Amino acid sequence: MVNHYPSWAREFARKYFSKTVTQFILHGNIRDSVPIRSGKGYDFMRFPTFLSDELFGSRDIVLFYDRSGGVHFRDKASMADLQQAVAGMDAAGADFAGKLPKDPVRFFSLLEKYLRMRLADGKSIAVIIDYAETIVPMTDSASAGTEDRNGLVYLQKWAHDPLFLASDFTLVLLTETLAELNRNLIQSPYVASLRVGLPGDAERAAFIKGFADGRGFKRLSEVPADVLAQQTAGLNLVHLNAILSGALENKTRITFDSLSDLKKEIIEAEAYGLLEFVQTDFTLDDVAGHTHVKAHLRAAAAALKAGKADVMPMGYLVSGPVGTGKTWLVTCFAGDVGVPMVKLKNFRSQWQGVTEGNLEKILALLEAMAPVAVMIDEADAYLGDRNASGDSGVSSRVFASIASFMANTRNRGRILWFLMTARPDLMPIDLKRQGRAEEHLALFYPSTEAERLELFEAMKRKTRLQLSDTAYVPAAIIRGEPAFSGADMEAALTRAKFRAAARAEDQVSPEVLEATIADFIPPTYPEEIELQNLCAVLECTSRDLLPEPWKSMPREDVMARIDELRNYR
Repeated sequence: MVNHYPSWAREFARKYFSKTVTQFILHGNIRDSVPIRSGKGYDFMRFPTFLSDELFGSRDIVLFYDRSGGVHFRDKASMADLQQAVAGMDAAGADFAGKLPKDPVRFFSLLEKYLRMRLADGKSIAVIIDYAETIVPMTDSASAGTEDRNGLVYLQKWAHDPLFLASDFTLVLLTETLAELNRNLIQSPYVASLRVGLPGDAERAAFIKGFADGRGFKRLSEVPADVLAQQTAGLNLVHLNAILSGALENKTRITFDSLSDLKKEIIEAEAYGLLEFVQTDFTLDDVAGHTHVKAHLRAAAAALKAGKADVMPMGYLVSGPVGTGKTWLVTCFAGDVGVPMVKLKNFRSQWQGVTEGNLEKILALLEAMAPVAVMIDEADAYLGDRNASGDSGVSSRVFASIASFMANTRNRGRILWFLMTARPDLMPIDLKRQGRAEEHLALFYPSTEAERLELFEAMKRKTRLQLSDTAYVPAAIIRGEPAFSGADMEAALTRAKFRAAARAEDQVSPEVLEATIADFIPPTYPEEIELQNLCAVLECTSRDLLPEPWKSMPREDVMARIDELRNYR
């Protein structure tokens, strides 16, 4: 009977017909149109209309409530029935004075009386409460206000009330973010939570076709319809309508570039600015050194482009000392991989419930955007661990959510994680184990003359260094003394440009470059750098990716030296 409904609505019906649950929380994409399969493809219906006319179309009474607009009904007869009931309550001393209250506690008091009257008469009723997070917000019991507590009590009481359970009664709470609701309600065995997902490729393709009928799709877009449907993964139908309507009204065709910019803008806004698209004109060809690691990542990019998602690891842990170009490597990989890459920004908040709500939104978007790559810099500090304390359990819940999401094998090859850190030993094993960040890549400073020359040439391009003698290479670079990281070399070449500018010279002469290199003193933390090197060696999951002397160094010796350095510090 409901096979043409979306999956969340079919699950709703299944749980309802089990006769064990009367309260439902619908969260996620609840402000969108609902796609319903039909003989001709798909029909699209506003979410409230779908609830009242389709899901609860056979109910005698369907009412909506939010604390701003108060109550309204599907039809005028039901509204007249409530007003008549209110008049009777006033006559009995209830003192509603013929005016329907908007505040939750007074309205719930009125609603309970009305529901009991009509359910006793054998009526079937559905109650839909929108913006539920404003009624029963996430808060601990100690800080909850009287109104919040009373609202929670009403809902919990109704959830297991014998009359409500025995009658044809359903209460639906609507919220975009589940984590913003009171946890006592979410975790109640009498309440079912269902996530309304973003539309899939087929649904977006049907929406595009329906919008373009009679308008001529080629006048709207130079991006083919099937490609447009694929490229808008992560957007809902409201967003898609805005893109198509914008092209129609402004008489500007949708191009690949404009679509990319619009999608980036919409998704970053939807994620409250907590997701940032990594856009780069560089590829792995622009990365100096790390020959074996680059070859490995190029093979991964080729597998993704060939559609071989099942051969991909769930994620990568990229470790190595500071200045080895971990972020740069992954950024350049974004130019090769052929799927969008995003960077997680700080989603933590001082306000209760906001952190979990932000994370819920981010993870839902990542799932809808797939295939997508996710970059997390300084992962040892960013992700925390399971044993974090001192913040009412927020950090441990955040860690558990991320770890669980990363381990979902359905996302293999669809969501590719890159966790970057100079101290992988500080990261919890839960994230580094197989099934999460499976491949561990180690990066090191250039150790051969060829690598140093390659790094020098790459940093010349990056800093736009203009040498008067284009073939000149400083002797220190050739010797490898002192040892320069990529960050050190970039800083030294930038300083050489500064010296030349101070002398009113457009180009850097070999003399100025040599003097700058001789004067430059890289920050030296030899024990810390050695510790970071050895931690990267110990974490690397492929011996072939390790350069000498690390490749042939016994692991027992690595571990012993790490212990010495830790004790030294």
